[in-house]
Amino acid sequence: MTFIEQWVGTVNGYLWGSVLIYLLTGCGIWFTFRLKAIQLTKFFHMFTLLKSSRKSNAHGISSFQALCTSLAARVGTGNLMGVAVAISLGGAGAVFWMWLIAIVGMATAFAESTLGQLYKEKDSNGNFRGGPAYYMSKGLKNRHLAMVFSLCLFFGYGFVFSSVQANSITDAFNGSFGINPVITGVIITLATAYIIMGGLKNIARFAELTVPFMGLAYFIVCIVVIGQNIELIPAIIMDIINSALGLKEAGSGLVGAAIVQGVKRGLYSNEAGMGSAPNAAAAAVPYPPHPVSQGYIQMLAVFFDTIVICSCTAFLILLFDGHGTEIKGIQLTQQALAFQVGDWGSDFITVAILLFGFTSIVANFAYAENNLKYLNLDNLLGHWFLRVGFLAMLVFGSVASLPEVIALADLSTGLMTVVNVTALFLLTKVVVAVTKDYHQQLAKGQLPTYKPNAQQHKSLHLSKDVWGDNVK
Repeated sequence: MTFIEQWVGTVNGYLWGSVLIYLLTGCGIWFTFRLKAIQLTKFFHMFTLLKSSRKSNAHGISSFQALCTSLAARVGTGNLMGVAVAISLGGAGAVFWMWLIAIVGMATAFAESTLGQLYKEKDSNGNFRGGPAYYMSKGLKNRHLAMVFSLCLFFGYGFVFSSVQANSITDAFNGSFGINPVITGVIITLATAYIIMGGLKNIARFAELTVPFMGLAYFIVCIVVIGQNIELIPAIIMDIINSALGLKEAGSGLVGAAIVQGVKRGLYSNEAGMGSAPNAAAAAVPYPPHPVSQGYIQMLAVFFDTIVICSCTAFLILLFDGHGTEIKGIQLTQQALAFQVGDWGSDFITVAILLFGFTSIVANFAYAENNLKYLNLDNLLGHWFLRVGFLAMLVFGSVASLPEVIALADLSTGLMTVVNVTALFLLTKVVVAVTKDYHQQLAKGQLPTYKPNAQQHKSLHLSKDVWGDNVK
């Protein structure tokens, strides 16, 4: 092991072993407190907004498309494989902590996506774009912080994470159907190229069609399995709670592992605080026309990803007699479903991996492309550099083992998250003020509409061509 590999491994150990767990959990608790538990007290309001979320105009994608795009990135192979790993290492109790971190993470997701909407701007084509780099540059007046964030996101989402998804897909198809990874990798790359060449709107349209089908199909299969074993579910839920709190005999020794694995799984899956989802949220034209409405819609993404889809996987595994054996990772999920429905269950998981992983791939590209501005690459050459490098890494990732590159990606993502959460804390007053404005209008029976005056524009450094209707 080289010095660099050892150094990266050590830093990742601190980042993902303790720092990010405390930082992201603390951020979720902080915004839960400052926003008066908005994810609980306004829970049903999220679904009310979903009904009108398909409205859009020529300048951006719809709120529903933004939701699907962020879900496309969130709902990846980790929802099938990562949950299995968490249960293998932390026991049933890990599921409880996964739920808990998702609930507080919903408040973080609300805050960062609201800020993404608030500080968005129009590009040269008249389309909306924004995200953490934008609210760091405008809200905090710190362009250097924006550049650091963009560089970390560009490396992780632009080159590495998608190659890992491609590796998972090709490996699954090789194991289930004996298809050569090179063939699967080339097909994935060509399909990706076709979609990403159309830009964010094309990616959003693809996500809008694919994500609901993908999630619903998996959800239905899991619900059928759970329904067939409904008499076992109360005991499983009690096992989850008892194991998590150390109430189960001989299980208290696993509490530490359950907390660590559950929290890590929840944080990594829902991505709340990482700064990825605001890139999609900012591109939307929200309805009602207020930044907070997009914050609500993005809270739903965390709910669907972790509370719904990850829980489906968890129950599937805990219903399987072999979840305490040596079977690990995606094989555990495959065998758990096959145990319930027969051999086709394993193939179904393989297809699910394809859909989950592929949607993550195209959404990752959208995030990376959105941050070219702060790397001085928002030009024809920069866009083609990203496209070619992104597609080349898909082919490479399909056939290669990437432990060193993955370690660097974890490092870049960890640093990206630290930078983003720091910005969120510093912009707390802005989040609270904008949220208060939304709810005051709602309480008066008005359609919440964001109309900042000239003083607010100046103090918040907003784009006048976005929120400038009330500025003379």
